[in-house]
Amino acid sequence: MKYDFDEIVDRRNTESAKWKAVKKLYGRDDVIPMWVADMDFKSPPEVIEALKKRVEHGIFGYPMLDDDYFDPFINWIRDRHGIEIKKEWIVTTYGVVDALKMAILAYSKPGDNVVIQSPVYYPFYNIVNSNGRMILKNSLKFENANYSMDFDDLEKKLSLKRTKLFILCNPHNPVGRIWKREELEKLVRLCNKHNVLLLSDEIHSDLVFSPNKHIPISSISQDIKESSLTFYAPSKTFNLAGLKASFVVIPNEQLRTEYKNMIESLTSDKLNIFGMVAAKVAYERGKDWLDDLLNYLRDNIDHLYDFFNEKLPKIKLQKPEGTYLMWLDFREYGDEQKVKDILVNKAKVGLEEGSIFGEEGKGFFRMNIGCPMSILKEACNNIYNAFKDL
Repeated sequence: MKYDFDEIVDRRNTESAKWKAVKKLYGRDDVIPMWVADMDFKSPPEVIEALKKRVEHGIFGYPMLDDDYFDPFINWIRDRHGIEIKKEWIVTTYGVVDALKMAILAYSKPGDNVVIQSPVYYPFYNIVNSNGRMILKNSLKFENANYSMDFDDLEKKLSLKRTKLFILCNPHNPVGRIWKREELEKLVRLCNKHNVLLLSDEIHSDLVFSPNKHIPISSISQDIKESSLTFYAPSKTFNLAGLKASFVVIPNEQLRTEYKNMIESLTSDKLNIFGMVAAKVAYERGKDWLDDLLNYLRDNIDHLYDFFNEKLPKIKLQKPEGTYLMWLDFREYGDEQKVKDILVNKAKVGLEEGSIFGEEGKGFFRMNIGCPMSILKEACNNIYNAFKDL
């Protein structure tokens, strides 16, 4: 392996929300934070060197995109995911959550319905509710330790007169599913049938473990390409979340114009100069780093899976098809708050309780395994010692 993911980088005295918010979130500061989707690995050295060079220039005025800014992203999507994107289809934004919020404002009105698939990434709830739209939950089915879409319920929700938008999370956060082509084809047919605009959050699409393959929503059909927006960012892939750069792909010209108008009306169309540098270099030169990262993450996943199956079989889990997030079923240990108390005060490990992703997640916990193996092993041993006699 060319890159060193075993290195432990002290983040406690930095601006890291993951580490600095521990006392506020868990009531004590000696907890191993494994909550927010933020890896404890340095970004690719090629990115770091490019940022150093930009800092050394010493002038940080208003930035302007170069003509070739989008080329590395376009090439990356073509080479990694097999689809062609035209430069004129792309709109830049601060981040995927902000970008989704802009879409909600652009394509719906207060009181309109937005469908989400719970349990799901919890900011989805806030960007819908805080803007006066109504959430309709198309809860995922959980059968035989596997999640799937409930298409009968979905059609009922999509068919309602005030349903305007559907947010797809693919790969799905937190359950780790990568939706198969046949699932996406059925979803697309229903959205098209009921004239519902599809917003596809594909921020984790580079974090996929073979033999699984990410299928971009825009590749399903020409119709959905013209009636969907796809949201990408280098933030999860290359651990760049704090630099605020993302891409929205909108092939339909009218939809793109409406989206740009909304962004400009809220003066949210300016990027961070360091985010611009990092995004371009990451997509240009980050392939080898990502390939090594995926191998390292797979080893972490295998360790956690084998450890719990052998030592704590009451914790049920499946290996994720994508993302570096494990979705752990602690329900055999009882009430969610009781389990959280044991995790925090006995194991001293900070996970995210499943109920924040929707009531369907109650009793589950999300664990971020994007960290050096030594930290993961410490957390696993702590959890084992806290729960072994229960």
